[in-house]
Amino acid sequence: MTTAMVKQELAVASFSRVYDLDQVEHALNDLSEGANEALRATYEKMLKTGNLRFCVKPNRMPSIDDLIDALPNFSAPLDDIRKQVALCLETEDRLELMPILLLGDPGIGKTHFAKQLARLLGTAYQYVAMSSLTAGWILSGASSQWKNAKPGKVFDALVNGSYANPVIAVDEIDKATGDSQYDPLGALYALLEHDTAQAFIDEFAEIPINAGHVIWIATANDERSIPEPILNRMNVYEIPPPDRDGTRRIAQSIYDEIRSAHNWGLRFPETLGDAALDALKLASPREMRRAILNGFGAARIAGRDRIEAGDIRLDYGNRRKPIGF
Repeated sequence: MTTAMVKQELAVASFSRVYDLDQVEHALNDLSEGANEALRATYEKMLKTGNLRFCVKPNRMPSIDDLIDALPNFSAPLDDIRKQVALCLETEDRLELMPILLLGDPGIGKTHFAKQLARLLGTAYQYVAMSSLTAGWILSGASSQWKNAKPGKVFDALVNGSYANPVIAVDEIDKATGDSQYDPLGALYALLEHDTAQAFIDEFAEIPINAGHVIWIATANDERSIPEPILNRMNVYEIPPPDRDGTRRIAQSIYDEIRSAHNWGLRFPETLGDAALDALKLASPREMRRAILNGFGAARIAGRDRIEAGDIRLDYGNRRKPIGF
């Protein structure tokens, strides 16, 4: 079964209170006439939408083996996730997963894994690219005293989303940069600890929110630049490159995911041919996705409803050299 075919499992949904309505109402009433209008609107929206969010867990063991079959090099974290799911099945206990750090080469499929895990568990998915961040306020919000300030990603996921336990993927955590005043990783010290995460304060809204149920998946290429206190808060897995058979399965799963996501995909067969799979054997999952998507287009231009080996090009991502004279 391919990754796209690993469907969201039936889940048991309880409700979790992600903030206190009385605190929001008091904060709204305490605003002065010249207060930040965006902050006022945020409080009003929090009161209108209420403070209860779905907190989901599978009601039976999800198809983890199918996901391992589609992503064989991620078997180690998936086996540990299986153990945690088993603990809460047939009970009222909620699913608790330790924060996960995936170490591996660029383009190996780490963020793809996080997205598929969210689908498997039946919850929402949020993505944060740490390589583009220069300040911690992206995660934890900026003070409303600043112009154009707004809440952070965690607040947005929990308050504006539908789930109390979304998967939040923090990509390339080893490439976060900042200065001595604004640490991009600063918010994670509290967010990755269950006890402190339950009363996490976004600097914009200044209302404690319960982020204790968030499922954290961080990715990195090199752990040496990650502070030790952050590493100590996560289960760390080194993700190896897939072997030849694993590469073919990953390529097929990416093909199926792209095909299933578009109406034009119905023109194409459910499986990618052996010749096309062989053409992808040296590609990373990121390169596969780009090459397969372009392969669909190349096939249609040629009047075909099947991708052939000649439609697969792995040089689309190469930076074109300027023409010189």
